[in-house]
Amino acid sequence: MTKKIFAHLLLTAALAAPFAAGAADPAPAAGTAQQPAAAQPARQAEGRPLDEIAAVVNDDVITEYELQQRIHMAALNLRRQNIKLPPMQSLRSQVLDQLIIDKAILQRAHETGIRVDDQMVSAAIEQIAANNKVTVEKMRSELAADGVPFQAFREQIRRDIIGQRLREREVDSQIHIPESEIDAYLAEQNGFAGGEGSATEYKVSHILIPLEAGTDAAKAQAEAESVLKRARAGEDFASLAASYSRASDSMQGGELGWRTSQAMPTVLWDAVKSNPAKGVVAMSRNSSGFHIVKISDVRNGMAARAAAHTVQMTHARHILMQVSQLTPEATILSRLNDIRSKIVSGQADFQTMARLHSVDGTSTRGGDLGWLQAGDTVPEFESAMNKLKIGEISQPVKSRFGYHLIQVEERKQAQSDPRRERLAAMQALREKKLGEAVNNWRRELRDKAYVEIRHYDD
Repeated sequence: MTKKIFAHLLLTAALAAPFAAGAADPAPAAGTAQQPAAAQPARQAEGRPLDEIAAVVNDDVITEYELQQRIHMAALNLRRQNIKLPPMQSLRSQVLDQLIIDKAILQRAHETGIRVDDQMVSAAIEQIAANNKVTVEKMRSELAADGVPFQAFREQIRRDIIGQRLREREVDSQIHIPESEIDAYLAEQNGFAGGEGSATEYKVSHILIPLEAGTDAAKAQAEAESVLKRARAGEDFASLAASYSRASDSMQGGELGWRTSQAMPTVLWDAVKSNPAKGVVAMSRNSSGFHIVKISDVRNGMAARAAAHTVQMTHARHILMQVSQLTPEATILSRLNDIRSKIVSGQADFQTMARLHSVDGTSTRGGDLGWLQAGDTVPEFESAMNKLKIGEISQPVKSRFGYHLIQVEERKQAQSDPRRERLAAMQALREKKLGEAVNNWRRELRDKAYVEIRHYDD
């Protein structure tokens, strides 16, 4: 199974929380254990029956089956990223902590009336399959090969959507970026503020050791200092993140990607700002806990940003046809190939054929899409368009909208749209604030929940 498909089981974005795959609908009756997904026969796991309760979260439970299923998915995900698996007890503890937070989030969503119907889940799954260029049936078989029941996958996606909607309501909507911050960010990115280092970008990973309600601060600090020492000694940081971090991206090795100092969460920049060099591992503390930060690489982004001000633009036309019950795929492909042959041979021109045959709104303009730049079209279309020479006509290109014939009219280098730059700046600043806000929100939900972890003798 591809990494992209599996990422939907275990967090597609560093800020979005994963949700339990094997559980029934949120908030069942108190003390009632949920039934295993796909009604698989009970097995023993680490000496424990799979219908055993692993933890109680308010009036809901996490069964051993749910926990083992999530551990299995987490282990597969870590292997796909070539991250060394932590000891089983550490992995179990990490996954259980994530499940507890997931339960608290789902319960909160249930209280606020957030629901996601089957049609929306099916549409999301179809989009995941399309993004990975496979059919839903192919994806189903690949999941089965990895031991993931398809019904569990459906419930995972349902919970992902529910959690995303709750987060948008309670966290995302509270993030506001003043125009003055955007101005300052753009000035810094363009080298007009912050000195010589203003263009520096850092590839950052982090580990969070939280300070939750009732946490022994001295114990948490001792654990953080131990992890910091091991990281500085050269132990694999991604494996340490998978073992100890309580951030939502722990199963992705804690990697945050490339960030400037302004785009990095403040608490992380505080840890490394005194010596922001490649290989540095440092720690800082705030109200949410201890943050261990590693800079795995450093680059000067000035040249890249300067180049970004000039972009390649392509003037293109297209003819779009869509598959339906009346016009199956084979018919569409035959028609488009026939149209292409007529245009190439000079029997017809592209604009006329677009007006006659295209089902897109641009048909009245002869299929004219105007000037396009990176990101303006879906990836399949953009990739095919970029390979064409001026005047060349593509073979039929499939996208989620249907099948296209594409013709490139001309290309040019042009200054990027300032509105795009401001939008990108606003998004970068939102991500910075959102990263901190979401982690705090998740931990607050957990702190407010009644949690009882069951310990059984094997």
